[in-house]
Amino acid sequence: MNNKIFNIWKNNNAVLNGWLSIPNSFSAEAMAKLGWDSITIDMQHGQIDYSSSIPMIQGISNSNISILTRVPWNEPGIIMKMLDLGVTGIISPMINTKDECEKFISYCLYPPLGQRSFGPMRSLVHHGTDYHSKANKNIMTFAMIETKQAIENLDSIMQVPNLTGVYIGPADMSSSYGLQPKFDVKDNPIFSNIKLIAEKAKKYNLIAGIHNGSTKYAKEMIHLGYKFITISSDYRAMTTYAKSIVNEMKDLKENQEDQTY
Repeated sequence: MNNKIFNIWKNNNAVLNGWLSIPNSFSAEAMAKLGWDSITIDMQHGQIDYSSSIPMIQGISNSNISILTRVPWNEPGIIMKMLDLGVTGIISPMINTKDECEKFISYCLYPPLGQRSFGPMRSLVHHGTDYHSKANKNIMTFAMIETKQAIENLDSIMQVPNLTGVYIGPADMSSSYGLQPKFDVKDNPIFSNIKLIAEKAKKYNLIAGIHNGSTKYAKEMIHLGYKFITISSDYRAMTTYAKSIVNEMKDLKENQEDQTY
């Protein structure tokens, strides 16, 4: 077991992360072949449950990329089950305090660093029989920072041992401040929080991650110091491209109709 993502960060490069919301093994396998450094299965807001994630993980495993899961909540049962399936990273939503972050880390790691129960099943098949001895060093742990409370507790959260990094949920953060939820935020106080998180992550030697709506904004985030970059999702990419085709053909049809009169 060797998580190559850590080598990318060691070389001070950003990780390009794909995002899966559609509960389908074929689309997951196809996404994994496109050149992403990692893929995240979204069980919080995506249409994916535990049963549908199993064939998706098997399909992605045909590609040599790391698999993460954004779990529905900071709850030990689902975190441990997803790790037992072989994912090498967990993104936990709504981490607002040091205590919540400490519990999150404990669910991800085997004793003495945590309280993860041993019974990896598929992880033994996929990662090898030495999985137990290598898991703690290869599991990525990302705490989502997406509320005013989390910003207030940012320093204490970031000082929790064995935290890999923090991941910004810009939509929920905007909502937390009474603003319209959206990606690619340039308005304060959200944008100032985004810059603050990058600065604090560097201070505490953590990876800063963020979900982006466009490549242009993603490049700006890399310039700010973000090293875990998600752009859009499988669902958004599919619908955006399909809609552009429909609009283009409708324009052609309308032009043809205009010429008949």
